[in-house]
Amino acid sequence: MPGSVAPLDLAGVTIPHHFRCPISLELMRDPVTVCTGQTYDRESIESWVATGNTTCPVTRARLADFTLIPNHTLRRLIQDWCVAHRSLGVERIPTPKQPADPVLIRSLVAAARSQGSAGASRVAALRRLGSLVRESEKNRVVISTDETRSALVEIAFEGEESGSPDADQPAMEAMAVLSMLSMTEAESAGVAARPERLRRLGEVVRGHPSTEARINAATVIEAVAAGAKSAETRAAVGGTEGVMEGLVELVAQRGNGRAGRVGIRGLFALCLAKENRGRALAAGAAAAVVGRVAELASSDVERALATVELLCREDGGRDAVVAGWGGGAVAVAALVRVMAGKASGRAAEHAAAVLVAVLGGSEALHAEAVAAGVVAHLLLMVQGGCSERAKRKAQLLLKLFRSAWPRHDTIANSDDFLQPF
Repeated sequence: MPGSVAPLDLAGVTIPHHFRCPISLELMRDPVTVCTGQTYDRESIESWVATGNTTCPVTRARLADFTLIPNHTLRRLIQDWCVAHRSLGVERIPTPKQPADPVLIRSLVAAARSQGSAGASRVAALRRLGSLVRESEKNRVVISTDETRSALVEIAFEGEESGSPDADQPAMEAMAVLSMLSMTEAESAGVAARPERLRRLGEVVRGHPSTEARINAATVIEAVAAGAKSAETRAAVGGTEGVMEGLVELVAQRGNGRAGRVGIRGLFALCLAKENRGRALAAGAAAAVVGRVAELASSDVERALATVELLCREDGGRDAVVAGWGGGAVAVAALVRVMAGKASGRAAEHAAAVLVAVLGGSEALHAEAVAAGVVAHLLLMVQGGCSERAKRKAQLLLKLFRSAWPRHDTIANSDDFLQPF
């Protein structure tokens, strides 16, 4: 009970020593026992282990394993003690929801992998795994082991050759679970190294009748592209038939916020490789992404504008972006709105970079931007806590706009904000 020990002591209530966590010295809410026989509050011992400690805090003995066994007896005693002292302001601790049992997880994975089992039982096991992952972050940690992820990858792509409906259903369920887990660099590279698996992802993200299946495939595509951390891998994924087209179609799917977010993340991860930017433009990515900017949450605007910035670096990218917004004046107004809104500093930085590309040498667009109030926002970027890259972009724009500033504006006659950093 974080922060509760001092108030209880001040109220004259003495917490029994064995009810306190040896690490935090606070009343335990979820007591668990480690292999040395010592009991700690789950949150405290998990934090202890997460920071790299491999010994028992009390005994200093090395932890042979990191299994945490719920101490139900002690937890009930603590709850009874809380109830007995309710009149003194002590609140009863709730019964914690325990993480998924590793034995259950192994059983579900075995059932899902069993080729001899009926398809329905395999699907049921995979859906139960998915439900457990969604239930809590603790479950996600328990489930996301090398063994489980390896099994899910095998199941997700087992129907790649037969293409039969019976093989497809367990594969789609496995891909759904896989999309909620983080893949390692080796696992991502392992998927990317097999063309038949990339073809399968392209087929699903582009042509599967289920939107949910397409979104899951797009999530796996992003994980593979981002996890492998290799331009060659990203190029291979982006060059697979159906991948770019499928991601763009998800972004363009209005009324489905999750589809748009996942599609944009996938496009961004792939467009980090220069070879994929032309492919993305050919698939219509520019119009699809800029069409979603106005409706995205601030955290997603950053990724969308970063994608647009990458597309602007490709031949024809600037023209495609301007056309997607419906013209240069509309594009300028949209970008200034982003800079003036509540978007993050990184989003404003990407908006400034895109604005540089959109303006080109057009004096008319320069005047449009100044009339929209861009100068004030650029000055704030120069003076504020933005990155050095953002400040350089803002300085460049201020220099471009200098001729378009109103002649009576005192800023137009000052070099204070145009000095290099």
